[in-house]
Amino acid sequence: MKLGLTAMALAALLILNLGPAVRAQQAPVPDAPTPQAPKPLTDLNGPITPGIGAGDEQTGPGSSSGSAAQQGASGSEAPSTQTRDTFQPTPPEFLNAADTGTRLVLNTTYVQVPVTVKDSKGKLVPGLTWRDFKVFENDTREPIRIFTVDPTALSVAFVIDQSLTADVMAKVNNSLDAIQGALTPSDEVAVFSYNNGAQERTGFTGAQSARLPAVLALTKATGAEMEAPVNSGPLAGCPIRQNGNCVDPNIQPGFSAGGGSFITIPKEIHTLNDAILAAAKELSTRPKERRRIIYVVSDGKEYGSKAQLKEVLRYLETNEIAVYGTLVGSSAAWGEGWVSKIHLPFTMYDNILYKYIAATGGQADSERDLNGIEKSYAEIAKEARNQYTLVYASHESIYDSKFRKIDVRVDRPGLEVTAKNGYYPSAQMSR
Repeated sequence: MKLGLTAMALAALLILNLGPAVRAQQAPVPDAPTPQAPKPLTDLNGPITPGIGAGDEQTGPGSSSGSAAQQGASGSEAPSTQTRDTFQPTPPEFLNAADTGTRLVLNTTYVQVPVTVKDSKGKLVPGLTWRDFKVFENDTREPIRIFTVDPTALSVAFVIDQSLTADVMAKVNNSLDAIQGALTPSDEVAVFSYNNGAQERTGFTGAQSARLPAVLALTKATGAEMEAPVNSGPLAGCPIRQNGNCVDPNIQPGFSAGGGSFITIPKEIHTLNDAILAAAKELSTRPKERRRIIYVVSDGKEYGSKAQLKEVLRYLETNEIAVYGTLVGSSAAWGEGWVSKIHLPFTMYDNILYKYIAATGGQADSERDLNGIEKSYAEIAKEARNQYTLVYASHESIYDSKFRKIDVRVDRPGLEVTAKNGYYPSAQMSR
């Protein structure tokens, strides 16, 4: 025990004797550098160069811009102020409007022209290509951008004339059941009727829905009784009286019918213009991918409408609506369409429907019996569905609202080409 204490005392004495020698061999620790105040800006000379700061400008051949510390840190030269911008921007990535949450609007001048081509026997001509067609707008040929022969879904607004005579109206009533058989499940139908004013029977509904037959059944009417009135002589006046007055106030002597010796025959009311305009307004809301059609079953007579022919035609040509029709009654006689072109002043138009059909590129069929009327529904629906569709880019300005004439030709002899005569551009035509 005493030996251990003696060893520890010797070790302590040894450390105390070696301490000054060890401290003499250690290097002294330098003090921290004294903070230096920044050089004032007023003492800086020379221009300020981007990337290297300010200083004296060196113009000698061996001179360098900036300090050696600034250049040595990066090992690169200072950028020159005369360097051209060689950045080449890359096209942006196009995203869908749904991905960006915005609405993308593209103004173009594409014009769609449905075309029907028939041979000398009135049969549809298949197998034509885009090379067979030529399209002219305002006498300038336009290159065809899109060409398709695919069948198109139809949006059909049926317009039924209820001012027909009773015998013709009975045939039309019996033929209405064949309308649904001429359409496909992808089509949609709205029904209108007119006599003294237009009436919407139903908005657009599925062509094969149960609603359509029910609406067509309610559209049936009795028609008008056509008797030859006597307006002079001893038999002139009211043929049937009750309590001293005429049963029919239209021919009551002394009123609108005139005096007792001569009566004024009341004019017939056929508001065809108003009915077509009402159907066109409903059709203008349908998608542009569908083919918009107004199908009129009438004799084509017009009198008493508030809308004028020119106004209705402009609305049809602006909204890409074609008018088709089945002519019945007196207008179904052979050659009647050519006679109707001669209009006597102050008389009713015998047939104005053919003007709508010719201007919009539609088709007409004249039928006198029930079987012919029923077949015309299927034939006209077939022609409207299976047309050549031409799309071209107009050379006219999109801000021009004037009428533009369209002429479609086929480089094959003996063929009949039917297309719309032209159109009025509008903001809704931008695609």
